[in-house]
Amino acid sequence: MTQDCGGAELKEVSCAEQEDGSRQKGPGISLLKKLCYAVGGMPYQMTLNAKAFFMPIFLLDVVQMKPFYVSVILFLGRAWDGITDPLVGYAVSKSGRTRFGKLIPWIVYSMPVGVISYIMMWYIPQDTMSAASSFCWYFIWICLFDTFMSCYHVPFSSLNMFLGGDDRDRDSATGYRMGMEMFATLLGAAIQGQIVGVYHAKRAHDCSQLNGSEAFSGNHSAALVNFTSPLSDTLQNTRRAYLTSALVIGALYFLCCLVLFLGVKEQLAPLSKLDRIQMPYLTSLKMVMRHTPYRWLVFGFLFSSVAFQLAQGNFALFCMHAAGMGAYFQHLVLILLVAATLSVSLWQMLLVRLGKKTTIIIGLSVYIPALIILSIVKRNFPFFALAAILAGTSLSSLYLLPWSMLPDVVDDFKVKNPSCADLEPMFYSCYVFFNKFGGGVSNGVSTLTLHFAGYQSGVCKHHSRVITTLQVLFAPVPIVLLLTGLVLFFFYPINEKRRQDIQTELQKAVAETKTETRQEAYL
Repeated sequence: MTQDCGGAELKEVSCAEQEDGSRQKGPGISLLKKLCYAVGGMPYQMTLNAKAFFMPIFLLDVVQMKPFYVSVILFLGRAWDGITDPLVGYAVSKSGRTRFGKLIPWIVYSMPVGVISYIMMWYIPQDTMSAASSFCWYFIWICLFDTFMSCYHVPFSSLNMFLGGDDRDRDSATGYRMGMEMFATLLGAAIQGQIVGVYHAKRAHDCSQLNGSEAFSGNHSAALVNFTSPLSDTLQNTRRAYLTSALVIGALYFLCCLVLFLGVKEQLAPLSKLDRIQMPYLTSLKMVMRHTPYRWLVFGFLFSSVAFQLAQGNFALFCMHAAGMGAYFQHLVLILLVAATLSVSLWQMLLVRLGKKTTIIIGLSVYIPALIILSIVKRNFPFFALAAILAGTSLSSLYLLPWSMLPDVVDDFKVKNPSCADLEPMFYSCYVFFNKFGGGVSNGVSTLTLHFAGYQSGVCKHHSRVITTLQVLFAPVPIVLLLTGLVLFFFYPINEKRRQDIQTELQKAVAETKTETRQEAYL
């Protein structure tokens, strides 16, 4: 049923008609434009995965913050991050179109403050800080960074709908984007992991020496809390290493934004005018969330994303304290991300042949045996590397498929509600919100669980309760969440036949709109 969203005045009718006509008849999206668009997505993944892999262990073992405070920071930070996404999406929808477009200015103007806040997030202002000061410092900078990254990522995600071309061109651009984002994840992990990994490897070595010494066994509790001189020196070095890696990633953040600004220009999408929306915030939010295919997709993405983020957030701690692979975890991260980067083209090929719905069910299922192998095998690098390859292959399907399915949902909404235009930022911002909210829940719950299990910051050997907790958080819980996500994707209503019908209906609606516009122009 078509819903009336209120009319917006048609401005520059003949010009808009010409622009839309040229978009439909054009050659699609050029390779250069796809590449520049893909490069623009790199900052989000570089910073997001650096936070996901290293922020928990940074706050626990480098800043030496208590697990309870870490859980509060991670949960409230993600909750704040999630709240800002729909608000930023609505603000973008309400903003006007400039000579640079409607979305690009948000991306460019948010970049400088985003870079600064990211660097400060990894900076330790004093060697010794009170618990309250440390909590406030990191909580404020994490919230500031997440806010400015929302101002960057929400309009960037929406930009996929305004690149020109048809649905196949958009899927191709999404494939390039996800391939580049996986490379960005690999690059960020290589920069951060290899710079700070020296500390973690040396600390694991020092801890093994302490575990084997008679002094350590004779005074276990004192040795756990009070670091020896080698451990203290390593701690100072790794604090500088974290800041160095943040400066490098910040510089790449700036360069990627510059490439996007120079190489991508916005174009009108079918039944969209890139104009200011006239609906109130709550009304537009209700319309988006009441769209049935969107609900199936977003909740399937939510549960699957939480499963991956829960395992990802505990991977470093699991390797360090439960699997005996602390000296190798940064190498395992690189193996996982290389496999994810190389397998994007595989999922893109299967997407075309089997359809998006079938492909995502296959791709996510691969993650389950990978988690089982990692949770069972101990101190065996070849088996861990094999499991990391499987996990990376599955991870790339989570990167590619849900974002490739979202434009189909938006097109379905446009066909059913042709008078409700320019809600694309709301769709994308709510999508990002659920992803981030799930990540906040997973990080907050896992660190809080470790707190109640008795996790102590900086110690070399933990109680068996902590080891068991890490094992449960790393495999059984993510598997249950992932199975829930797979069930939700199974009931997702847009299969390949429905997707083709949507494109046919969309073209008819565009033709009717052009006819009505032409008649109004003549009058």
